Amino acid sequence: MLAKILILSTLALILASLFSALAMLFKKDNEDKRKLVVQALTVRISLSIALFMALIASFYFGLIPGRV
Repeated sequence: MLAKILILSTLALILASLFSALAMLFKKDNEDKRKLVVQALTVRISLSIALFMALIASFYFGLIPGRV
């Protein structure tokens, strides 16, 4: 159950980072928006890689059952 909660919360953080980058992209008043968009997308990529590694580790240790 804990693995499912961590997976869903990581997915929520990935989506939040993606939409924050989108929001920063459309802002007209911020001069330094390019740097902020790149940082938000870097966070999204890092979270995606961490989620992928966590899924592989969960499958390896038996927290997520495979096909029967």
